[in-house]
Amino acid sequence: MSREEWDRVMDVNLGGMFNCTQVFYDDIWNAEEGRLINISSVVGKQGNFGQANYAAAKSGMFGFTRTIALEFAQGGSTANCVAPGFTATDMVTSVPDHVLDRIIAEIPLERLAEVEDIAAVVRFLASEDSSYVTGEVIDVNGGMDL
Repeated sequence: MSREEWDRVMDVNLGGMFNCTQVFYDDIWNAEEGRLINISSVVGKQGNFGQANYAAAKSGMFGFTRTIALEFAQGGSTANCVAPGFTATDMVTSVPDHVLDRIIAEIPLERLAEVEDIAAVVRFLASEDSSYVTGEVIDVNGGMDL
């Protein structure tokens, strides 16, 4: 991998998360019960062949989220991170069938996540029901890390 490839992935994933957080930080801080929800990846926990840059960036999101959670807690706001597994999106379903079959074989629930599976967790984290959940990385991966 080239340095340019490394930097591009870091800039998109960590830089993008930083930029978005910076823009909304004061609003969340000043909210009575603000919510910051980052979206990472199972690859941030497990790694993935040929994707050291992506795995490092997604893993870095965990530490960033936990640090921001500590800061926001003083004002009653929360920060959490969702780490989806392989999800039935155009990107994943466009991989060759033999590769997709191997991916699914590694998932204990034996299927890809649906977008709605991820959205349900994000909806929970955005709700009042999650007011005591902060600094967490929530896996939505069909049991891949069991």
